[in-house]
Amino acid sequence: MLSRFQNRASTSLAAMAARPATKRFYAAAAAGEQELKKTALYDYHVQHGGKMVPFAGYAMPVQYKNMGMLASHLHTREKASIFDVSHMLQTRVVGKDRKKFFETITVADLHQMPVGQGSLTVFTNEQGGIIDDTIVMQQDGCLYVVSNAACADKDLAHIRKHLADFQNKGGDVDLQIIDDHSLIAIQGPSAATALEKLVGKDLNDFGFMHGRFMDVAGIPCHIARSGYTGEDGFELSIPTPEILGITEKLMAHPDVELAGLGARDSLRLEAGLCLYGNELDDTTTPVEAGLTWTIPKSRRETGGFLGASVILNQIKDKKSIQRRRVGLIVQGAPARGGAEILDGEGQVIGQITSGCPSPVLKKNIAMGYVKSGFHKKGTELSVKVRNKVQNAVITKMPFVEAHYHK
Repeated sequence: MLSRFQNRASTSLAAMAARPATKRFYAAAAAGEQELKKTALYDYHVQHGGKMVPFAGYAMPVQYKNMGMLASHLHTREKASIFDVSHMLQTRVVGKDRKKFFETITVADLHQMPVGQGSLTVFTNEQGGIIDDTIVMQQDGCLYVVSNAACADKDLAHIRKHLADFQNKGGDVDLQIIDDHSLIAIQGPSAATALEKLVGKDLNDFGFMHGRFMDVAGIPCHIARSGYTGEDGFELSIPTPEILGITEKLMAHPDVELAGLGARDSLRLEAGLCLYGNELDDTTTPVEAGLTWTIPKSRRETGGFLGASVILNQIKDKKSIQRRRVGLIVQGAPARGGAEILDGEGQVIGQITSGCPSPVLKKNIAMGYVKSGFHKKGTELSVKVRNKVQNAVITKMPFVEAHYHK
C-alpha cells in the first residue's frame, strides 16, 4: 500500500514539475530562460543535479537528481534540508516613524513587538484584500521585512506610493532594499544541530519567530527562526559573497540535503500554509483566508490600516463573511487548483486553490474556499476532478502537526 502511494505521489509531483508556468506554483514565471535571473547558488544547484525551472523571474531548482520530490519532502520532515530562497525580497524600513508608517499598510502591531521578535502579517488594500503576506522582524533601528518574490514589484510599488504620501506629511521613514545579501532556509529536526556547529553555541533559547544577528562560520548574518514547512528551522540572510561557503558548511552535516520548490510546496501544504496567488490575492481578506490571528487585539480596536473598515466588520459580524478557506481530505485522484467544490446537492459552493498527495498522511489533501456555512470540520462535500465527482471532507489544518521550536 505504501509503495503504491509513493509511486502515485512521485508521479503526481513529477507532473507538477513538468508544468512550466501554472498558477499552482510557477507564479510569475519569466517568458524565456535566457532572461531569468540567477541566484548566487545557481551553479551550485546545477552541479548538484538541480532541475532548474522558471519561478518568479528566477531559475530555481524544483528537485535534485539524487533525491526526488517525495524523498526530499520526507527527508525534511525526518532530518533537514536547505532551500535557496534568495529570490525573496528583503528590505529594511528605517526612520523614527517606521513603526507608525508600517502599521498603516499592514495589520501588525509593531509598537507592542519587542526587539528581536517577528510576525507574519499582510499588506492590505483599501477594499481589505491582501496585496501580499510578509514576515516583519523588529530590530534595533529598523524593521527587517521579507516578502514574496512573485509579488516584489507589486509590493514595492504599493509601499513606495504610501511611503511618499507619509513622507510628504512630514513622516521620518525610508525603505532600503537589501540587495547585497542572499537568503537560504534550513528546515527540519536536525536544522538546529547543523547550525549550532557553525555559530558555536546552543540555540535552545532561540524561539520561533525571533531573529538575531549572529556570526555564522565567522560571517555576520541575520538569522530568523522561521520557515515555510511546519518544521523547526531557520532563514539565514548572508552576505552574498559568503553564501556558497556557508551553504557548503551546512551541507557537510550528514543529515542535511538540498531541497527544491517541489518539496517546499508539498511541505507548506501539509502545514496548512497559504501560497500567494493560490490561497491569497487582492480580493481575499485576512478573515476569509483564516488569518484573523495576524490582527492583534490592539489593531482590531484602533484600526488605522488600509481596508480596516471591511476587515474589522467581518471580525465583528460573522454573517458578513461570504467564504472561508478550508482544508479537505479528498478521495480518489488528487484535487488541483481550480477544481470545483460541490455541496450534497451537487451545487458549486467553492473552488480548490492547492492540492497534492500528502507524503506523510498517505492521503490526498487540498485547500480551497467554500461558502460560509459549509466550512465546519467534518462537513462532507465533494470535489469534481477531471469531470469525476469525488468525496471530500472538511478537515482541521495543519494537516500534519507543526514542530515549531517554542
